[in-house]
Amino acid sequence: VQLVESGGDSVQAGGSLRLSCELTGYTYTYYCLGWFRQAPGKEREGVASIDSEGSTKYSDSVKGRFTISKDNAKNTLYLQMNSLKPEDTAMYYCAADNWNCPQRWLSTASPYYWGLGTQVTVSS
Repeated sequence: VQLVESGGDSVQAGGSLRLSCELTGYTYTYYCLGWFRQAPGKEREGVASIDSEGSTKYSDSVKGRFTISKDNAKNTLYLQMNSLKPEDTAMYYCAADNWNCPQRWLSTASPYYWGLGTQVTVSS
């Protein structure tokens, strides 16, 4: 299994980006997939999750601005980020577990599979 993120870039505040995560070799029927981010000097933050039942969850800091989705045909996870703010600047990682997302997965889980991350920088 290999998770490979792409799509990170430097943008101005108010702009948009779409992150992708290729889920190579990840073929589990039940899954919990998510995006996490970490800025220098800050703790890791769970941003968004989606599971095999189609249930999505978002952190309060991105709700209404970010959208998580999965293309089953391409086996790729996406994070559409709109109305970006400087505080969204971080390294973004995709992560996965082999079951439907339990409650509070974004805030308490330590997923088994991780990608290496893609950098998002938002300037004011």
